[in-house]
Amino acid sequence: MNKPTATLLLLSALFLFAGNVSAQNIKNDSILIKLAEMPLKNIFVEYPNKPGHTYINAGEVGLSPRDLHPVFYGCFDWHSSVHGHWMLVRLLRNYPDIMFKEEIIKTLNTSLNKENIEKEAAYFDRSDLTRSFERTYGWAWVLKLDEELSLLNTEEGKKWHRDIQPLTQKIVDLWKAYLPKQSYPSRVGTHNNSAFALGFALDWARATGDNDFEKALVDKAKEFYGDEKDTPSYLEPDGADFFSPSLLIADLMARILPDKKYDNWFAAFISSRGVDNLCKSPKVSDLNDYQIVHLVGLSFSRAWCMQHIARKMQKENPYKKLFSEKATELFDKALPLLFNSNYGGDHWLATFAVYAD
Repeated sequence: MNKPTATLLLLSALFLFAGNVSAQNIKNDSILIKLAEMPLKNIFVEYPNKPGHTYINAGEVGLSPRDLHPVFYGCFDWHSSVHGHWMLVRLLRNYPDIMFKEEIIKTLNTSLNKENIEKEAAYFDRSDLTRSFERTYGWAWVLKLDEELSLLNTEEGKKWHRDIQPLTQKIVDLWKAYLPKQSYPSRVGTHNNSAFALGFALDWARATGDNDFEKALVDKAKEFYGDEKDTPSYLEPDGADFFSPSLLIADLMARILPDKKYDNWFAAFISSRGVDNLCKSPKVSDLNDYQIVHLVGLSFSRAWCMQHIARKMQKENPYKKLFSEKATELFDKALPLLFNSNYGGDHWLATFAVYAD
């Protein structure tokens, strides 16, 4: 059984277990349909909204989220809209016959509009204050969206990829200007985490052949984390984390270090006590709380980090098998919760599940 088929059957079984569909209506792609529905129904939903905009003058006070961001105004906040678009592109590429295919294409045709993309890019030039907007979490998802579009070998995909270039290039230019000034990493378990963003940026630089950017990112990652030891992962998580700071660092360094050297680095980086803690599923006490529901996303991001780390490790490394198994366990336990949250989880969690798949 190939991986997509096995995954779909697993997801369908989990969805049935969660009591969301009846047995006779189960299809192999039923979960993917439910996941796809989330960004489809939210991309054009403007309110509630957390715009993150710094008002420059009184004339801006009346501007709506859509006035400020004609493409990425839905899904509660800008970055969630960006990665909601990424998710739809990923589904089109990996599952070209998915139900809602035509609706997904129509949505992306409407949304990834060249004129509006140019306005999104121009937003960053409104003032010195807007140049740091969504730095660097939203920036990372823009590059991941661009990377995904570059892999979608359809006429629509090629057009969307061409049309998004003004925004992509704006983000790359901003990042290249910022990187030399970034003296310290952010180690939080939420949006500002530096290791997460550096990893996505590095993926993009390698996919596009931007060797100078790749080198700058690798050098910064080594500067921040190359000699990292005894990370306090036994203290994770904080109450609203959707990332593991420790695992994101390990995931980033897996992109950079040679295999043998990586195992040695990892052994010094983390303790068995820390690993034991990271393998536990987070306790999510209230799925309707917009901050506590972050912990569902934490399970998905831990899962994808563990998958990547396990693939990097040498065969004899005892953590290789453990992380492979725990990644599946974390994913399986989190998936039913995804479908039972309110808009606080509904507007973004599907993306994390798809990336962890």
